Amino acid sequence: MEKTNQVQKLLLSLLLVFNSAKGWSYASQSRAKFLSSSATAFLLSSSVVTGNPEECEASVFERMISGGRKETPRYLDSELQMKYGEDKDGNPRTRGILVRRFTGDSTPYQFPVKPVSLVKEWPEQPPFKQEDFFRSDSNDDGYFYTVPKLVYHIDEPAVAALTQYYRNNIPKGSRILDICSSWVSHYPLEFPKTMKTICATGINALELQYNDQLTGGYKAKDLNLDPVLPYPDESFDVVTCVVSIDYMVDPIAVLKECRRVLRPGGKVIISQSNRCFPSKAIAMWLNMNDRQHLELINGYFQYAGGFKPRKVFDITATVPNNSYRDPMFIVEAEKA
Repeated sequence: MEKTNQVQKLLLSLLLVFNSAKGWSYASQSRAKFLSSSATAFLLSSSVVTGNPEECEASVFERMISGGRKETPRYLDSELQMKYGEDKDGNPRTRGILVRRFTGDSTPYQFPVKPVSLVKEWPEQPPFKQEDFFRSDSNDDGYFYTVPKLVYHIDEPAVAALTQYYRNNIPKGSRILDICSSWVSHYPLEFPKTMKTICATGINALELQYNDQLTGGYKAKDLNLDPVLPYPDESFDVVTCVVSIDYMVDPIAVLKECRRVLRPGGKVIISQSNRCFPSKAIAMWLNMNDRQHLELINGYFQYAGGFKPRKVFDITATVPNNSYRDPMFIVEAEKA
């Protein structure tokens, strides 16, 4: 029975990654299918991904075609080694799995940046109630994220829009921290070479080890258990957080920490779409629309204190034939 379960889990893992490698777009899936695929990844609770990140994919600069960004490959396909068990002598049994990374370049999309005006006036004291931050799955997040999912949680147009925004709004030579990070940080391919350092925190260390953009390394950390960032004061110029603030049970404390680790004039870039794991998103987030989400994030910054007025943008990509694509929004806050 144990052997059968291991085989079933392996097949599910390979199926999940195979779908990603074929270039599936979540835009072509219904919300129910998206949640179903996410649940499939969660069910693989005893699989472990192992390997050397340097062996996962060739240097992106070696694989870039000469001539600049327009000739940068649209996708980078990699093989990772997944450990799914041990033989009778205790030797690891592994299987190579394919993953596909979106570079954000060489796409048919356009990337408008539209300012969004915020209108909600927040009271002097936070109006939030304890139940606002309740989640239907209140178990330790470590259980939910135990298995490396190695998939994208937003579609390719949204990823590309964010990558282009980073390229145009994060100065060269910056020190960057990506919080709630994973196997990808959505930065442009050249960032490991053009930025002074890129560090990250995230729950799953196994995913983080495959993130080849983290020139400054990573520190596995669940900010819902402890919002303190494991870095000294004024360590970074930019802090990024991709589609994750909706899962935070104490976002104000996390943003206070972001302010602490930022150098004078540094900024936080929060990106948000309309997708989530409903069981892990906080209650009030699930009862809001996109516009209200942006107002809420702005309120978090207000109560964290020490930030200049926020800049908010709709950076949703324009795609051929105006077909469906995930929306993408930015809330950017500069340290006062």
